[in-house]
Amino acid sequence: MKKGARRYRCSECGYVSLTMVGRCPDCDSWGTVQEEAIKTERAAAESIAAATPISSVDVPPEERIPSGIDELDRVLGGGWIKGGVVLLGGEPGVGKSTLLLQVCASMANARHRALYISGEESAGQLALRARRLGMPTDNVDLLCEGDLRSMLAAAPGYDFLVIDSVQSFRLDDESGWAGSVSQVRNVASLSAELAKREGIPAVMVGHITKQGQIAGPKILEHMVDVVLHFSGERSSSHRLLRAEKNRYGATDELGIFEMSPHGLVPVTDPSHLYWSAASQAISGVAVGISMEGSRPLAAEIQALSCDTPFPYPKRTARGIEINRLQLLLAVLERRCGIFSRSCDVYANVAGGLSLQDPAADLSICAALASSLKDAPIAGDTCFIGEIGLAGEVRPASRTHLRLREAARLGFKCAVVSGRESVDVKNSKDFSIIRVSSILQMLERLMK
Repeated sequence: MKKGARRYRCSECGYVSLTMVGRCPDCDSWGTVQEEAIKTERAAAESIAAATPISSVDVPPEERIPSGIDELDRVLGGGWIKGGVVLLGGEPGVGKSTLLLQVCASMANARHRALYISGEESAGQLALRARRLGMPTDNVDLLCEGDLRSMLAAAPGYDFLVIDSVQSFRLDDESGWAGSVSQVRNVASLSAELAKREGIPAVMVGHITKQGQIAGPKILEHMVDVVLHFSGERSSSHRLLRAEKNRYGATDELGIFEMSPHGLVPVTDPSHLYWSAASQAISGVAVGISMEGSRPLAAEIQALSCDTPFPYPKRTARGIEINRLQLLLAVLERRCGIFSRSCDVYANVAGGLSLQDPAADLSICAALASSLKDAPIAGDTCFIGEIGLAGEVRPASRTHLRLREAARLGFKCAVVSGRESVDVKNSKDFSIIRVSSILQMLERLMK
C-alpha cells in the first residue's frame, strides 16, 4: 500500500472501510466512521519497540485516596487511585452532581484541593447548591466558563478533578457539535491524558440514553479505568451505585444512598430497606439472604398467583429476570407437582432491589410455592440456596456471612443446602434446616 494511504474505521465496532460512509454497514451507527492513516510496512518496521520482561517491571505500591464517603469507597475498591479516570453515568436528576459536590467537600475536609469543571451549570448554581446542602466550600474551586483546554490547563496542582459532563464540552479545533461521537471521544481522551500525566484522580460525568447506556461511542468506556452507574427510582429516595467496570477492584459491590435535604446520605444497614420484618405470616412471601459484593442483604420476595380464564397465563416479574421466573416455575411443576399452567403469576422484590445472586433461587421458589398452594411461611425463616434443574438445592457462596446476617436481623431459622456444614456461633435461638432438594424443603415447611 502506498505511503500516506487512508482508510476509515468505525469507532463503535471497529469496522474498516476503504471509502467514507455515513452509516457503518456492520453496526448501523451513524456518524461513527472516522478517517485514519495507515502506516507502510517500512514505517511500521522502523517503529518496532523493545519488549520488557514482566518480571523486571517495577510496580509501585497501590496508594488509595479516600473519597470521604464510605459507600463510594466500597464500590471503588477502597478509594481513588492517582491518575485513575472514572466515568459516572446516571439518569438526569438522579444526583450525580450532588454526589460529586459532596465528594469534593469531603476531600476538602481532608485538606485535598478539588477542581470542579462544569459545562452544564454556572458557578452560581453550583455554589447555591453547596450552600443549601451545608457543604464546606474551602479548597473547592469551580470553572464553568471558557474553553475546555484552558480549564484543563488549570488542573495541575489539584488533588481531585471533576468534569461535568463529557457530552457538554466542545473542542474548537475538532469537527462536530458538543455531544457528537468525535467530540465526546476527543474530550474524554484529552481529559484522561491530563489526569494520567499529572497523576490526578478524575471523574467524568456521562449522560444516559433512552436504552440506559452511557451516551457516546463505546470506546468511551474502554478509555477509562472505572465505569460507575448511579440509579434510582423516581418514586423512591434511595439511590444505588454499581461498578460496571473496575480495573482496581471488584465489580460486584453495591453502594446505597438516601437522598435527603442535606444531600446523599450513605445507608449503613440496607437490609431493613428490602425487608418489612412483618410478624404475621402471609402466603407468597419469603425472605432470602442475598450477597451484593461483600455485603449480605435480606431481600423479601413476594409472589402472587391467581386463576386466569385465558389460555396463555401471564408471567410478570420485577427485580427478577423473567426467564429465571419461568425456569423456577417449570422446576416446581416437574419436580414437585405444583402446577401453574392455569394461573397468572406475579413476582416482586420489595424495595426495588434487582436480584442477580443465584442463591436467591430457594427463596423465590419458596415464595412461588407458598402462593400457589396458599400456604404461609413463618416470618422468622429465611432461605439460602441455588436451585438446579433436577430440583436439587446447591450450596451458596459465603454462607457463613449470610447466616451471621440472618441471626443479627432476628431470624430464628435458615433453610440451606444439605451439603452446607457451617453453623452460627454464639446463637442459641438460631436453627439451621438442611435440605437436599426443593421437594424436601416444601415437605418440611408446608405440611
